Amino acid sequence: MNAIRRLPARRAHTLTPAGIKRIVLERAHPDGVRATPAAANKPLRTDGLALRTVLAVAHSDRGQLDAHARQAIAAASLLAQADTSVHLLVFGELDADAAHLGVDALTLVPSTSAPPAYAPDVELAILLTLIDRIRPVHIFLPDNGLPDGDLGRRLAAATRSTVATHVVALSREGAASAYAGNARMQCRALSRGLPRIVLLAPDVVDERLPFIGHGKRAQLAALRASSAYRDHGTRSLPATEVDLQEADLIVAAGNGVRDLAGFQHLANALGAAVGASRVAVDDGRFPRSQQIGATGKTVSASAYLAFGISGAVQHLQGIKDCRHVIAVNLDASAPLVRRADLSIIDDTQSVAQALLAEVQRARAAHPAQQVNHD
Repeated sequence: MNAIRRLPARRAHTLTPAGIKRIVLERAHPDGVRATPAAANKPLRTDGLALRTVLAVAHSDRGQLDAHARQAIAAASLLAQADTSVHLLVFGELDADAAHLGVDALTLVPSTSAPPAYAPDVELAILLTLIDRIRPVHIFLPDNGLPDGDLGRRLAAATRSTVATHVVALSREGAASAYAGNARMQCRALSRGLPRIVLLAPDVVDERLPFIGHGKRAQLAALRASSAYRDHGTRSLPATEVDLQEADLIVAAGNGVRDLAGFQHLANALGAAVGASRVAVDDGRFPRSQQIGATGKTVSASAYLAFGISGAVQHLQGIKDCRHVIAVNLDASAPLVRRADLSIIDDTQSVAQALLAEVQRARAAHPAQQVNHD
């Protein structure tokens, strides 16, 4: 079936003589499109005449796509043939390099509100308009519930197209879906081919690509049409009420953290959820519900700040899905320091105090941007 396998991805970095890893930032492309060093050396997926199109659809958050969305885009790029163009529709802004995502043409639909209002009927109308214009043979979305999974199901109902949900394996000949918590597999017959709409389960596709796309950008007008849905807005929960598995920002303490009051003060100032290593939990400094690792909780935060955590294998398994990992530790050879995107080799308490001072200074300079986490 030539199924696409999901492999672990690592962000590019450099190692300084002091043992500190620096994240490799994106650099400008001659055409004004940002490109990464890795993308600069990759060949174009295809340079032939595009006779067909496949479409990927995703929603961004503050200009970023999560791993699930990038995997769905990668699936579209990997399955596209030489005569097929890969088009990406993003609701929101996008700071990433579209070419590095394997995209040939990118259409952005910015929102007029922050956070974006819930308007699935308006988004569906925009999507149908684009589909009518480019006529894609297949459409890929991450099956994440709201918003992409919901939009994909609405699209299937509106167009009466074939659709596969919870897809855990796919090729150009067909797809396999998982139901009942992956306990039972229901496979689509290969002879019927790949359905027109594919809603991809997480961690199915390796988002790292051996090629790049053309990355041409276009922008539609912002969402202004009235929706039949009334958005009541969102309420910011205190960090203590957010489950670790849903938290976007986590500060975690290990054996090297002794000033618990100062550590909690920093977490409150950042509006971050609090996690801990198994050693810190076993010592009674944190409840078992805050333990992160193979024997605790697996988290997928955008940013994970680890203070005084050496990084046992079980702990590293618990943070494998975190996007950015920052480690503060006196031991430059600690496993978590080697895993981190950025490492600070210093005393955890002094770094925490300095970071807290910077946060307080920034909040004082921009009081309008303060968020109440009490």
